[in-house]
Amino acid sequence: MNRFLFVVPPMAGHVNPTLPVGRDLAARGHEVAWAGPEEVVGELMPPDATFLRVPLAPGVRDHIAARADDLRGAAALKHLVGEFLVPLATCMVPGVEAAVERFRPDVLVVDQQALAGVAVALARGLPWATSATTSALLADPMELIPRVKEWADGLQRDVLRSAGVDAARAATVDLRFSPDLVLVLSTPAFVGGDGYPDHYAFVGPAIGGRPDTTPFPWDWLEHGDRHVLVSLGTLNWHNGGRFFAATAAALGSMDARGIIVAPPDLVPEAPANVLVRPRVPQLALLPRLDAVVCHGGHNTVCEALAHGLPLVVAPIRDDQPAVAAQVEAARAGVRVRFHRAGPDDLRAALEAALGDPALRAGADRIRRSFAAAGGPPEAAARLEQLVPAVSRR
Repeated sequence: MNRFLFVVPPMAGHVNPTLPVGRDLAARGHEVAWAGPEEVVGELMPPDATFLRVPLAPGVRDHIAARADDLRGAAALKHLVGEFLVPLATCMVPGVEAAVERFRPDVLVVDQQALAGVAVALARGLPWATSATTSALLADPMELIPRVKEWADGLQRDVLRSAGVDAARAATVDLRFSPDLVLVLSTPAFVGGDGYPDHYAFVGPAIGGRPDTTPFPWDWLEHGDRHVLVSLGTLNWHNGGRFFAATAAALGSMDARGIIVAPPDLVPEAPANVLVRPRVPQLALLPRLDAVVCHGGHNTVCEALAHGLPLVVAPIRDDQPAVAAQVEAARAGVRVRFHRAGPDDLRAALEAALGDPALRAGADRIRRSFAAAGGPPEAAARLEQLVPAVSRR
């Protein structure tokens, strides 16, 4: 039996995929725990999970919660690193150190946006695996902006040195990828490319393993034969008033029914064939849908494709444009412009997603690749193999 500690940031899309992997590790007899900020992370933990709280100072909580919706390109990348990742890592390091001291893990499983986990693992000489919860991070967008990359790397390496990592090691380590194991929660069929290192394990999406008692009027699905989910995820819905209204108008002119995940006041005049709910049991809904409209969040995209559902993707920021590009390249969906798509654009995109056999075939091809990759059991098996592999060195 070994001990595995997941180190995660306060972002639902980065926490939820770790839950089914942790469940499979526990079923194999291992001890599993999660370390992260109570904000977001604590709320997502199952009742029987071991959760080690990593405190965040109030000032840091407010700082990293600041919105940067209008930033693009280099400005958005600089904000992500300088205003989110580095302040979060600096604040998390003491809490992660305390969690390691208390839990005594054999392996840390570190999300790519939880740099504190890398810092503590390196400082203590612990093996660590990367949890790549979005395949967009397999490529570094800063490679195209060398000066920004140099600046960002410098800030992040300062975090390592402050945590006690040897300066030479801090200067050479790959901040985003473990040298021992990278769990990629996708497949080459979706990500594209080839020639990945042997320690990159493409295990497919980690779906399930999280409780959801969200009520839903299931009888509403008994009317009509085409159903569409519209979601902008947990971090972007506040920005979606115009987009939700345009999508509702598009659906209102179609022989289809839509479910928009948003506060009702964001879509005050929804057509009769559009249901607006602040929350939905998404995983339970997906098998009963025909298409999904989303912002390109990796979890929502993968959950839809795991059911062979074509997508309409309207990326907003961060990794979403890269994920949207993967959807297009896989011929599994249609991309629209979040800030400019009107009802006519969205209706055309929806009709394609619902009626184009090529898009449904593309989505089904990705579904089959996901199913063959192994999912959480494969991820757990690769983590098990990591312990003896590292100890033999």
